[in-house]
Amino acid sequence: MNSRLLPTLAGYWDGAFRSVTAQPTFDVVDPASTEVLATLPTYGASEANRAVDAAVGALAHTPSLEQRRQWLLTIERELLGNVTELARIITAENGKPIAESQGEVNYSAGFFADAARQLTHLESRDLPITAKGHRWRLHHRPAGVAGLITPWNFPMGMLAKKLAGAIAAGCPTVIKPSELTPLSSIAWFTLLHEMDLPKGFVNLVFGDAPAIGNVLCERMEVRVISFTGSTGVGRLLATQSAPNLKRMSLELGGNAPFVVFDDADLDAAVDHLMANKFRNAGQTCVCANRVLVQDGAYDEFVTRASDRIRSLVVGPGADLATDVGPLIDERARSKVASMVADAVDRGAVIAVGGESAPGAGAFYAPTVLTGVNGSMRCSQEELFGPVVAIERFADEEAGIVRANDTEYGLAAYVFSADADRLERVAARLHFGHVGLNTGTGPTPEAPFGGMQQSGLGREGGLEGILEYVEIQTCPTPAAP
Repeated sequence: MNSRLLPTLAGYWDGAFRSVTAQPTFDVVDPASTEVLATLPTYGASEANRAVDAAVGALAHTPSLEQRRQWLLTIERELLGNVTELARIITAENGKPIAESQGEVNYSAGFFADAARQLTHLESRDLPITAKGHRWRLHHRPAGVAGLITPWNFPMGMLAKKLAGAIAAGCPTVIKPSELTPLSSIAWFTLLHEMDLPKGFVNLVFGDAPAIGNVLCERMEVRVISFTGSTGVGRLLATQSAPNLKRMSLELGGNAPFVVFDDADLDAAVDHLMANKFRNAGQTCVCANRVLVQDGAYDEFVTRASDRIRSLVVGPGADLATDVGPLIDERARSKVASMVADAVDRGAVIAVGGESAPGAGAFYAPTVLTGVNGSMRCSQEELFGPVVAIERFADEEAGIVRANDTEYGLAAYVFSADADRLERVAARLHFGHVGLNTGTGPTPEAPFGGMQQSGLGREGGLEGILEYVEIQTCPTPAAP
């Protein structure tokens, strides 16, 4: 892929791009056309260890809060100044519509702006007490080297969440992007290379994911692991990291309920469903996975949602007319097709779509399933595709029970005209993010993360920075 932000297709450690030719390679493929965009070196344990060594070297000098603030604001400016080209790269390797990619770059910049604002909370402070004859002073120290492992569905946004917090805390990082979407990370490092960051403060490796992950988990000097991805991989990383008692920040799988009560504004609910569900072709951890509609509104909601979904345009993300791009690859499309088939076998009805869309890439038609129940895979697993699975429920208690009928707890959405009901239902849902009459997802200014099997820790806001901080308490004898 030709881009001024991709002059070197290589990893980066100790302050330089590091191309290694005598090793295997892998291809980065455009999911809309199956065209090979780039061929990259497959880094492994050796390169990961070099990256960790470089990060350890950068720990020798902790940057001041003011230096961190300047770095954060510079990254924000660089992202905003390169929105068009960064978005083009994201769309090429991920497939999402170009407008969504531009939104992702702006969203990414927001994490650095907010982290810069939050730095005052990391200033050392004295407790307003004298205890045991001592004054007590608190310091926020960098936790150490941070290993940041990011997914393919938001290749820039997920990295921004992690990197902004790590830089704010003063932690050197080793970044491992998905092998499906590494080009946006390389482009970002082209911009970082022009800054005055110390050698080893930011490092980038990709290729052999298990080998790189093992190094990050097993090296004692890596004190934080931040990972976004499947619950299965998150459990594996936690197990591998346990002997070294690392800090873990894990944003894992979701199975979001989208609960619509009889008294809800159905037009508004459908509007929010469209914006929530079809972003990135339904390949987001927070998008509605189970649409639960109360009996009295069910038929009308299905009709209104189906009419809207039929009008969606499927195509390459670079086409400005496209509403829904391809899935990330053929394996993803096959999984969605198999889940739709399972639902039909168990009694669901296809109201809209239900088939692969034409084109060379991994396209799947926006689909509506009705008559869904809890026995179907689409109710138990993340769909990760443009499929709206609609199930009915009888009353408030039944809606809460069905919404909570999952081991996951990342995001949920509730629609009702009754403000008391909204608060009552939210208090009983075991999800870290609960939208009330909105389908909006996370924002850089607020903490975001899951409950139960959806992970540990938070990203965004002050809480996201504190994932990379160790608090040190220093008592000194009080003056007589």
